[in-house]
Amino acid sequence: MRVLVARTWQDHGVVKGAGVGRPRASGAAANRPDARQAVLDAAGELFTGAGYAATTTRAIAERAGLRQASLYYHFPAKEDILAALLAETVRPSLDLAARLVAGPSPAAVRLWALAYADIRLLGSARHNLGALYLLPEVASPNLARFRAERADLKAAYGQLVAASGVSPEAVGIRTDLVFGLVESIAVIRRDDPELDVEAHVREGADGVVRLAGLPEPTDGLRAEAHTLLATLTD
Repeated sequence: MRVLVARTWQDHGVVKGAGVGRPRASGAAANRPDARQAVLDAAGELFTGAGYAATTTRAIAERAGLRQASLYYHFPAKEDILAALLAETVRPSLDLAARLVAGPSPAAVRLWALAYADIRLLGSARHNLGALYLLPEVASPNLARFRAERADLKAAYGQLVAASGVSPEAVGIRTDLVFGLVESIAVIRRDDPELDVEAHVREGADGVVRLAGLPEPTDGLRAEAHTLLATLTD
C-alpha cells in the first residue's frame, strides 16, 4: 500500500547478483540531460529487485553508467533517491485529484476516473515502486513531503466519497477501504509479475465505486469517466 510507503548507508560494494551494468562514465556525465533520470531508473530497478537496504549508491551509479561522485551531484544521499522515486508514484494522481474534486461531473464518475488513473499509474510503471511504501525508511523525516502528499491524495478520495452521499460517520472507513484497494496493486503486482494490469485497473476502479456505496458501475459511467480523463490529461 502507498502507506497505502534500519537505514543502511553504504557507499561501497555492489549488490549481490545485481551486475555491474553499463561502464562508468566520466565525471562530466553528471551534467548530461538524462543523468538524473538514469540514476532514478537504476535505483528503481535495484530497490525493487535486490532491496533498498542491500543496494549501495555505488551499485546505482554503476548501473546508471556514472561515477559515484557524479551520482552525488544529483542526490546527496540514497534516501534522496528514494524520495524522488516515491514522488513519482503520487504527484501525478494528486494533481489529477485536485482537478477532479473541483469538477462538476457526478461524484461516481470522478471517483471512478481517479481510481482508474491512480491504479494504472502504480500498476503500469516500469518498476513496481508502490512496493517501496512498505519500507521502514518511509517514516524518515526526509520523506515527510511524500507522506504529506500521500495524505493529501487520500483526503481527495475522501472528498469524492463524501460527495457520493455516504453518511458522514462512514466516510472515514470507506475512504480507508477505497485507498487500500487502490494501493493493493503494488502487492498483487509483486506477487504476480504476469498480472493483467489493464484488467485489474478496470476491476479495481469498479471496486472503488462499490466500496463507496454507489450503484454498480455501468458502461456509460466508465465511458464518461474515460472522456473526463481525456479532457484533463491532454
